[in-house]
Amino acid sequence: MPANGSTGGVAFLVSAAVVYDIVAATNSSPQTTEINAAVRADTLMKWVNIGTAQAAAFVLVAAIFDKTHRLPILAGGGFAAVLLYFQYVHARNCGVKKPGAPTETYGGTGGFGATDYSAA
Repeated sequence: MPANGSTGGVAFLVSAAVVYDIVAATNSSPQTTEINAAVRADTLMKWVNIGTAQAAAFVLVAAIFDKTHRLPILAGGGFAAVLLYFQYVHARNCGVKKPGAPTETYGGTGGFGATDYSAA
C-alpha cells in the first residue's frame, strides 16, 4: 500500500504503543514513582532511562525495516517517549518536593509481602 497516509496513522499508533509497553515493563507507574520518590528517586529514574533506551532501540529497528512507514514510526515512538519521560520527571520532582505516604516498607523487619530497601 502506498505511503499516502492511509496506513501511517497505524504505524504511528503501533510505535507509540511499543514505547508505552516497554517502559511499563521496566517501571512502576508515574504515580508510584511520585509516591516513592523521596527514598528511591535515583533508582526509579535509572529504570525510566533504561526502559526509554530499550524502547528507542525497538522503534529505530522498526523504522529501519519499514521504510514506507519510517516517519510515522519515528514520530509515534518519539512522541510517546517524550510524553512518558516528562511524566516520570514530573512525578519524581513532585514526590521529592512533597512526599506522600510510601507504598513500600523501608528498613522494616521484613515478612510476607514486606519490601525492605534499607540496604539499597
